Amino acid sequence: MENTPPILDAIYSKYEAFFEQEKKLADYILENNPRVINMTIGELAEASNVSVATISRFCRKCGAKGFHHLKIALAREAVLGKAAVPVSNTISREDIPQSLQNILANKIDEIKQTVSLMDTAQLEEILSRLQQARLVQFVAVGNTIPVALDGAYKLSEIGISATAGTIWESQLAFAMSLGSDDVMVAISNSGESLQVMKMVQTAKKNGAAVIGITNNPQSAIGSLADYHIQTATREKLFMDEFCFSRVSAMTVIEILYLFLTVGQQHSYDRLSECENLMASEKI
Repeated sequence: MENTPPILDAIYSKYEAFFEQEKKLADYILENNPRVINMTIGELAEASNVSVATISRFCRKCGAKGFHHLKIALAREAVLGKAAVPVSNTISREDIPQSLQNILANKIDEIKQTVSLMDTAQLEEILSRLQQARLVQFVAVGNTIPVALDGAYKLSEIGISATAGTIWESQLAFAMSLGSDDVMVAISNSGESLQVMKMVQTAKKNGAAVIGITNNPQSAIGSLADYHIQTATREKLFMDEFCFSRVSAMTVIEILYLFLTVGQQHSYDRLSECENLMASEKI
């Protein structure tokens, strides 16, 4: 059964799909969520400069029945987070020690939320598909390419034939060669990348299984993928533009790698052989 994401994760994952007024409201809530807990809907409308109707629509999009339920969810998440070292969303070279704590706390939260959103039954199916695949293609564009490269390297190292590329046209051409025994792992923050989507459609057309790794399961890629792993991000806390955190995506790759390696004698043997071949180059 799929886990219900915390309200803040719902806001992050759906951010790019919001209308402009809803984004304005999302920005206000993300920057002032402790204050929002004690506001009336009218006060929030005035403070964020949006209409009451926008707030109601926003709440439903985030999975809350209404503003009251959204406030309860924010309060619950605030209580759960109080045990940690006090942090803010500020990064400043004028206070590097506190800024480091702020970054650490938010990155830890990204990882915790990403793990909590994983469907364990689906994860077992994903691992089986990867283990049995003739070939695994990791696809990504832009700043998610390093995640794809890392995934391909890790799987190749343990004996699962895998590939990734840095040029979109080459990735697309390779996707055309996938078949029913193959798997594509598509990585996209928003899940709406047209280039990644075209590769997913090509793989699906040829019968390959698709695993999507995105922030939003309701996105085009998330909806089309046979399996979906949702990542959490806190980058919006620090930057005006919504950025993709490679920490949570890399964590997903690491989780898949560990499950496919630990207790698998063939994986150990292949890993040892690979390391021995590289050993002379590390001296």
